[in-house]
Amino acid sequence: MRLLAVGLAAALGLGSLSACSGTDHPDGSVVAVAAASEDRSITLTRWDSARQWRTGTAEGSVVTDGRLTFASGVSTTTADGHTYDVARWTSPWVAPGFDFTELITSWSALTPKDSWVQIQVRGRDGTDRTTWDTIGRWTSGDQHLQRSTDSGQSDDGTSVAVDTWRTAGLPAFQLRLSLARRTGTTATPSLDLATVMTSRVPSSAGETSAAGPAKGVVLPVPRFSQMAHRGHYPQWGGGGEAWCSPTSTSMVLAYYDALPDPRAYDWVPADHVDPWVDHAARMTYDHAYDGTGNWPFNTAYAAPLAGKAFVTRLRSVREAEQFLAVGIPLVVSIAFGTGELDGAPIGSSDGHLLVIVGVRDNGNVVVNDPASDSRRHVRRTYDRAQFERLWLEASGGLAYVITDAGHPLPARGAATNW
Repeated sequence: MRLLAVGLAAALGLGSLSACSGTDHPDGSVVAVAAASEDRSITLTRWDSARQWRTGTAEGSVVTDGRLTFASGVSTTTADGHTYDVARWTSPWVAPGFDFTELITSWSALTPKDSWVQIQVRGRDGTDRTTWDTIGRWTSGDQHLQRSTDSGQSDDGTSVAVDTWRTAGLPAFQLRLSLARRTGTTATPSLDLATVMTSRVPSSAGETSAAGPAKGVVLPVPRFSQMAHRGHYPQWGGGGEAWCSPTSTSMVLAYYDALPDPRAYDWVPADHVDPWVDHAARMTYDHAYDGTGNWPFNTAYAAPLAGKAFVTRLRSVREAEQFLAVGIPLVVSIAFGTGELDGAPIGSSDGHLLVIVGVRDNGNVVVNDPASDSRRHVRRTYDRAQFERLWLEASGGLAYVITDAGHPLPARGAATNW
């Protein structure tokens, strides 16, 4: 479960969320291309090539084989009683083309041994700049440092809500990445991908979208139940209703035949069904939020296994169909009250993640819903109008996009959000 502040954006005058993408400018700089929608403004700016990384300012970091890599420490910091050498990279200022009210970062990092990465953002309005706010510290393991976020930091008209940076409306942002390794070691943390989604969207869903290019498509995504893990590992959320996100992420990884090596989860008892879900919960657990529903922590876990992964927002089920049509299932975030989602395995949820796997001929949405009591009941079909409204109004159309080499993203077109 991921608690969502349903209607909070509207209550704060922040609107809701929509789409656009980052692209290479001919001179190598990164620019954000605004989506062609006055109602749903969203951008996705990405750095995942040598040319894109080189648009930023490196301090102790270098670009090697398309990755941003630790080379030498330019400062030190302490964490959990240990000293770490730190290298940094700072993006250029990026202007999405509208005053965004929410920002979500994503990344794909390798953090061997005692190393980690830290993600920070700040904003600008004219000559005024906000302070740097820390979105999170990430490590792929948990033997040395506990991955965590830092909610709060309420100043300068901005704040952090777990993985989301909220503003009253800013026209530009800057991203700073720190790569840290324990002093005296040779660990080399690196990043393959960083993305920033900025958005400003309405609080209501509007008219239901018409069926699109995935009409009649149902992807063969394996089915796992979060409820099969009730009571597992209280230190990582306790399974059951708390593990919708790692269970959904694991279903997509299994679809790509990209689940972790069995040696990674050999600590899980042999009688635990789908032990890779227990492992995913452990490796996505946010020790500050006390949960496994941190959106970019899930994509950061999935990315090195599958290939690429990031968080974005989509405008409609029809837009989601572009991914389904090229073989890409989507993990999405919804919330619903009693009687709002016909056929759901649970009566209500303040925040729930599941996998969109297809669309029926009549346009209704086919999902793998991990809240079902067993694998056998995971596959569900939901009314398109109900589902789209609950998705857009609860999370602004938030989605995990996880891909492998055999499933490239759908064509971006002139202005898109991936």
